[in-house]
Order: sequence, then C-alpha cells, then structure tokens
Amino acid sequence: MATLTAAELSDAVAVLVTHRGIARVRDRLAQLGAFTSRRGLNTPEAIAERLYRLSGGLRLQVPATYAFSSVWAEMMRERLGEEGEHKLEGLAEAVNACLTGDDAVAPGQDEPLERALDAYREVIAAAAGADVARLDMLMKAVPAVADRLRAGARPPVATDSSPPEGADRGES
Repeated sequence: MATLTAAELSDAVAVLVTHRGIARVRDRLAQLGAFTSRRGLNTPEAIAERLYRLSGGLRLQVPATYAFSSVWAEMMRERLGEEGEHKLEGLAEAVNACLTGDDAVAPGQDEPLERALDAYREVIAAAAGADVARLDMLMKAVPAVADRLRAGARPPVATDSSPPEGADRGES
C-alpha cells in the first residue's frame, strides 16, 4: 500500500474527527493501542502528527497503523453501507486486473485503469464526498496507482505567460 504524506494523514484525521468528534477518535485510537498516552492530543493536527511519527505515514506494521486503519474502515462501512462495499469489491477487482504481479500498471492498461479508478471514486464520493474518496483511494492504492492519483489531484500548471483576460494592459 502507498505511504501517506503528513498532510494527507492530517486530512484523514480531520475527516475522522468531523465524523466522530475529537474525543471519540482519540479514545478509540488509544483503545486500539495506537498510542499509550493521550496527553497533548486535543486537536486533529496533534493526533495526526503522533500517528505519522508512530506509523511512518501508515507504512510501518505497528499498532498505530492498525488502529488508524480500523477506525477509518469503521467510518467507511458506516458511510458506504453493505451495498456500497459490494460495489467497491467489484471495482477493486477491475483496478487490480490492470496491474502486473509486481503492482505496476500493465502495458496497454492505462485507459481501463483510469475508467476503473473513476468508477471507484464515484461510488465513494457519492456516499462520503470527494475528499474522503481521494484519501481512501490513496490509503488502499499500490504506489504506482497512488502516484497517478496524486498527479491527477494537482492543479494544472499554467504554461501561457500572457496576462489573464481582463487584466490591466495599461489602457484607459
């Protein structure tokens, strides 16, 4: 699975806090063994920072990673429902069919992969919103797919150096 950046993990914790409340998220993570002390964990940013340090951006197989993943999965089950989960299983198979055994995108599978990712994103976004869809997909994606997701999320880079329409051109 892909490693989350500190900003992405912070966004994910903020989503959980919005869904459940800070005290419930902090207490559930502690109950699952993410951390031993709750001291100083009074904001989503503080929780995210501690989780990031303990889990290496969810890359390490440690209690903090398992706890966060469990709490996130609980939220997703609540938002998607059983029918949504079944839809995602089929769509995940379509995404995986576009990958090689070493988790790279198979030659000639760019278009089918994009279609499968779009369909997957739509199901989650309909139930939980576009931001949650992006984060959930990043958490589940292999590195090659996560790179594509991140590249698609970047704003386009302006290549035209002409002033925007309506800009002051020194005319009176």
